[in-house]
Amino acid sequence: MATLQSSSFLNSSTTFSSSSSCKKGRSMQEQQDFINGCYTNRIEQQLISPSTKNDHVNNNNPDPVINRVHLHSIKEAIADRVEMHKNIGEQRSQWNTMLLNSINCITLAAATITAIVATSPSPSLGLKLSSTLMYLASTGMLVIMNQLQPSQLAEEQRNAARLFQNLLHQIDTTLSIGHPVTTSDVKLALEKVLALDKAYPLPLLGTMLDKFPSKVEPAVWWPQQRRRNSKRVSENRDNWNGWSGKLEEEMRLVTKILEKKDQEEYIRLGKKALKLNKILAISGPVLTGVAAIGSLFVGNSSSWTAIFGVVPGALASIVNTIQHGGQVGMVFEMYRSNAGFFKYIKESIESNLMEKDVERRENGEVFEMKLALKLGRSLSELRDLVDSYSSCKREELDEFASKLF
Repeated sequence: MATLQSSSFLNSSTTFSSSSSCKKGRSMQEQQDFINGCYTNRIEQQLISPSTKNDHVNNNNPDPVINRVHLHSIKEAIADRVEMHKNIGEQRSQWNTMLLNSINCITLAAATITAIVATSPSPSLGLKLSSTLMYLASTGMLVIMNQLQPSQLAEEQRNAARLFQNLLHQIDTTLSIGHPVTTSDVKLALEKVLALDKAYPLPLLGTMLDKFPSKVEPAVWWPQQRRRNSKRVSENRDNWNGWSGKLEEEMRLVTKILEKKDQEEYIRLGKKALKLNKILAISGPVLTGVAAIGSLFVGNSSSWTAIFGVVPGALASIVNTIQHGGQVGMVFEMYRSNAGFFKYIKESIESNLMEKDVERRENGEVFEMKLALKLGRSLSELRDLVDSYSSCKREELDEFASKLF
């Protein structure tokens, strides 16, 4: 009997133990499934609609991590644009060389054939037609080349690549400083990219910059600065985010020098380069056209037909070499870009001075140092320039603000 009771007790104990372990195992499994389910749901919500994970957060203050992601995306787009503008700039520079050599070869060959026909006792009709067709071909190619100005196109792409590279460095600096990236940082970077796209378009049809504008103006590749009511820094506050009343007055004088001397000088030079380019662009096709007409009548008793068939062709080659070999269009674009550089510095200074909240300005000491470096001067040289400008009449100042170019 004792044995049966003992066996019964063991069986019941075993049954209870296995039942208990089953319940325990099932309970642990349910807990694990619940945890996994919650975790999976959270991941799915973040992947499917990441914007809803912070619905309780004010939309005016988005997550700085998201802003950094946006800034990295803009950075990737800028890097692609840098490479694209470099490649297209090289391509258009090769266009200039190829078209220059081709047109000169065709023009000189036509002039040579015309001279041979003029000196031969029995002029060949085939040679006359060949020289005429070659002159007409060079005339058409010159018209197209003068409208496109490949050297100027190449300079535009070089400027765009350099400015996009500069913007890329600015974004790298913003990301590496460690401060939280704000929505305004992302918006400003995007505006700068779009402004550069508008200032230096890639397509040739429809959006190409006018190569012979009626008015020479500085190049503008930055978004429009927002104007605010200015707030002068008190002279008694000598270190308000690096700004002081003396530094503000110094910056205002620098803007006057940049506008009256540097920017005005490069606008004047740009007008001269544009005028020369217009004269050369008209002269080349006119000369080859005259040579084409002269080559038709060469071989007659009159020697003037030979002169009109040969000399204008030779002059057209000289004009073409001066215009496109000397890259007059590129020189005009360089002057226009330099004038834009000084306008950009001027507006940067005005934008800081017009900011009411001094703490939102760029640090005054850092800004002054950056300005001096952009103008190729030391801080002492920049201050000496301002002192000399304030102590003499504006018309008597012969020194330019920039020493770089």
